[in-house]
Amino acid sequence: MSSIDALITTIAKLPGLGPRSAQRITLKLLREETKLLHPLIEALSAVKDDVTACEMCDNLDVTSPCTICASDKRDDATICIVEEVSDLWAIERGGMYKGRFHVLGGTLSAIDGRGPDALGIPKLLSRAGDERVTEVILATNNTLEGQTTAHYLAEALDACNVTLTRLAQGIPVGGELDYLDEGTLGAALMSRTAI
Repeated sequence: MSSIDALITTIAKLPGLGPRSAQRITLKLLREETKLLHPLIEALSAVKDDVTACEMCDNLDVTSPCTICASDKRDDATICIVEEVSDLWAIERGGMYKGRFHVLGGTLSAIDGRGPDALGIPKLLSRAGDERVTEVILATNNTLEGQTTAHYLAEALDACNVTLTRLAQGIPVGGELDYLDEGTLGAALMSRTAI
C-alpha cells in the first residue's frame, strides 16, 4: 500500500468520513502542503505529546488536573457524569453548567469487557462521597447502554448522601410534534412536569 493510500485509509476511519471524503481531504493536504499538511503534522504531534487524561475527572487536557477541575470558579456541589469527553465539551459549549464533571469513557458492557473499574466508577464514588457534593447529574445518553449504565450508577450512588438527577428528555426547543420520532415523543410524555 502506498503512503497516499495509507493516509486515505486512515482518514476514512475518522467519524463522519468515508473513502471519498478521505480522498478529497488527502488531495487538499497534498496540494496545500505548507499551508495545511505541515501545520496538521505539527498539531497532531503536539497533541500526542501534550494531551493527558485528568487525574480527577478523566477529561482530556494539556494539564492534570484539567482546567475545569483546577478552576476555583466551579461549583463543587455538583458532579455531572457523562459518557465521553465529547459530551463534556457539548455541555461546556452551552455555558450554563458550572459544576464538576466525571467522564466515564464509555458505558458498562459485559460483551466488551467494560466493567465499573474500567469506567472509573470507584473514583466517582469516592468523589461523590465528599461532603461538599450534594448533587450528581446522570447525563448518560438515552440509549439502552446509557440507561443501563445510569441505572447501575444510581444504585451505586445510593449509599452516598447526594441527590441524583437525570437530564430531561423529550421535545427540543423549537421542535414540532409532527416531526418527532415516536421514541422522543414517548420520552416527552413520560417526563412531563406540572406547570
